[in-house]
Amino acid sequence: MRALLIGWLLMIGIAAGANPQTSDRMRARDAGVVIGIFRPGEHNAITDVPGVQVGHATVREGDSVNTGVTAILPHGGNLFRERVPAALFVLNGFGKLVGVNQIREHGELETPILLTCTLCVWKAADAAVEYLLGQPGMERVFSMSPVVGETNDGFLNDIRRRPIRPEHVRAALSGAGAGPVTEGSVGAGTGTSALGWKGGIGTSSRRTPQSLGGYVVGVLVQSNFGGMLTINGAPVGRELGRYAFQREMAGDEPPREQEGGSIMIVVATNAPLTPSNLERLAKRASLGLARTGSFADANSGDFIIAFSTAESVRRRRDDIGFRGAAPRAEVQLEELPYFALSPLFEGVVEATEEAVINSLFRATRVTYRNTTQEPLPIAETVAILRKYNALNWDRQLAPRR
Repeated sequence: MRALLIGWLLMIGIAAGANPQTSDRMRARDAGVVIGIFRPGEHNAITDVPGVQVGHATVREGDSVNTGVTAILPHGGNLFRERVPAALFVLNGFGKLVGVNQIREHGELETPILLTCTLCVWKAADAAVEYLLGQPGMERVFSMSPVVGETNDGFLNDIRRRPIRPEHVRAALSGAGAGPVTEGSVGAGTGTSALGWKGGIGTSSRRTPQSLGGYVVGVLVQSNFGGMLTINGAPVGRELGRYAFQREMAGDEPPREQEGGSIMIVVATNAPLTPSNLERLAKRASLGLARTGSFADANSGDFIIAFSTAESVRRRRDDIGFRGAAPRAEVQLEELPYFALSPLFEGVVEATEEAVINSLFRATRVTYRNTTQEPLPIAETVAILRKYNALNWDRQLAPRR
């Protein structure tokens, strides 16, 4: 049945599924780009956080539609019944994030997180509600707050067509899975651009040492922003001759409105954190973003959502619906003390930086009518990183005696 469904989706222009890597372009770490000090999880992906699943629906139609949907599920159960604590940090608020008020007010997620294109947000939200209300056990639900984020892929996509349809959302949600996550020009990253090159979906993770808790923090990004690409401190964008304000600095053009862009960052962890500490974790992800060369353009929507999958902080409710529902039982929370958060802060900074770089390394060329966005040239980039001694730093360490 699943094979028949995927075959049908492919026939109507949807590339579904989360796990298979469809590009021969390498990830950053495969090229020797070792970011930070903590080690990644098994797949170096947000799905290294136990329970987290990711699904994509990639939508390409003719020479004008390059977009899609990416779904992030905190766990594989009924999220409306078994909610997870969550928080939001807004670095720059020029964006269309549906569901933001309930995250801030209640500090929890009751639906998966969807990412898509700017003018498709409301269509994706409507399709998500329809799909989720149709799941078993949801017959008495009379309210729902879907969470849908976006970046504007109008440079490579006929965004005014608002091409996302219910079957795309269903494909992303039903096809979500654990394990490796497809990156680059896929799902919600199909038509995005970042730092002068083709952007897209990127992910990474970090595991803190056992002596510091042994927790996992994972990050997934939808990169679509401007700045000057920096990798491990090396000024790659400057060396490649492609960066923000380049033409203005050369005096070739009069001042103009800059090409900005946005980014959606989703942070997951299995550390038991309440919303207040999850907000602190989300804030630190912006430090990893800054390391890649972003300056949070005035026209950008830079949103970071963080959630915890730990059993001890979940909000369970069996009283589905609001008609004659019984009061919820008191919940005893077990959370990390504030002084134990620093390793997670380091981990989320590293994972965010690497997720952005992975989105660039894994992206492929995309053409929209007469416009083509080229991917980051990996060979040239590696040569620049070698020049600045920014590769394989971990192999350069002297062994301890």
